Amino acid sequence: MKPPIKRLADLKPASAPAKAYARPTPKVARRKSAKVMTEAERAAFLASRQDLVSK
Repeated sequence: MKPPIKRLADLKPASAPAKAYARPTPKVARRKSAKVMTEAERAAFLASRQDLVSK
C-alpha cells in the first residue's frame, strides 16, 4: 500500500499572517518620483531624437 501524499501544508507549520500595512523599508522611502516633462522639454527631446518621432 502506498504511503499518503504529503502536502506542503503538512511539512511546514503555518506562519503568522503578515501585517497589511507595514512601514516602508528605507529603500522604498528613498525612491524618487519620475520627472514629468513639460511640452517644451518634450518637443526639444523629440527633436534631438529622430528615431523616437512617431510616423
